[in-house]
Amino acid sequence: MAVRTQWTVTHACGHEAVHDLSGRPADRRAGFARWLAGRDCSECWKAARDSDTASTQQWLAAKRAEEQQAASEWAARFDMPPLEGPGKALAWGERSRHQLVTAAHTALVVEGTWDEADWAVLEEKARTVTAAGWWIDQRDADGSDLLELLDAASEADHGTENPFR
Repeated sequence: MAVRTQWTVTHACGHEAVHDLSGRPADRRAGFARWLAGRDCSECWKAARDSDTASTQQWLAAKRAEEQQAASEWAARFDMPPLEGPGKALAWGERSRHQLVTAAHTALVVEGTWDEADWAVLEEKARTVTAAGWWIDQRDADGSDLLELLDAASEADHGTENPFR
């Protein structure tokens, strides 16, 4: 007698579904059917995933808006110039610049040995790099490395008043 291929499973969500397990080896079908019984059915799983995705997207949008507000206020407070680049990269670049420069201030001044005069030099160098893409590329850098990164920035990363560049 052949091992059955169609299994009726009552899922954890309470729904009952018939599963075709013919694609599984015969000796593994019963175990897989038991495993399926401990899970929600496909419809319930998709609904839960979609609601999780929607709530995650809402949370992420709120977090990004909060970060953007903080970055904009910080840029205005410390006279940081507007960034240049594709429209989609500007907000991300602004957030990245804010996070990296504040991390550098914490590492070098608050927790480190720098005084405000040393910091003023670094801050001026940071103002000259206006390419949003540069700040995005450095987003995972350690704050204590910012001076070296700014020194290594290429001419293309620095702003210019020349509109034909």
